[in-house]
Amino acid sequence: MFPVVARSSWWLLAFSALALEVAALWFQHGMGLDPCVKCVYERVAVLGIFAAGIIGSVYPRALLFRVLGYLLWLISAGWGLRLALQHVGIQQDPATAFGCSFSAEFPAWAPLDSWLPQVFLPTGYCDDVQWQWLSLTMAQWMLVVFGIYLLLLAVVVYSDWRQTRRG
Repeated sequence: MFPVVARSSWWLLAFSALALEVAALWFQHGMGLDPCVKCVYERVAVLGIFAAGIIGSVYPRALLFRVLGYLLWLISAGWGLRLALQHVGIQQDPATAFGCSFSAEFPAWAPLDSWLPQVFLPTGYCDDVQWQWLSLTMAQWMLVVFGIYLLLLAVVVYSDWRQTRRG
């Protein structure tokens, strides 16, 4: 069973997402890899998971904060998985790259690429494989990462349900 009411569990979720964001910035600014629009959107999804961890850590004993954290975790990891699947598809069949814009389309009320272009401005192409590790591309690794986040969410929600049911 996972200690879903422990603040440290939620901080671990937030820390894991923050570590991914730091890694993304290292790949971009340290190694000189250009992020594509899918990469940028995947960063936003990871930031959503970070926010879910922060929300859940506010008052983890309160069901409301846990449920809000779970919902944001689900939405962010699900959206991230969808983006990563699209990204992998584009890399495996470059003919589908027309579905990948060169500019981010953030809502007018949150133009992240204008506010923080060092992080959210796409400068690369979605079909360009710039990095691999253990024969997997960055997009494929993000597919694994978001899949793990969703699997962990299922385990944590089940654990919470079991603990709540016991009273």
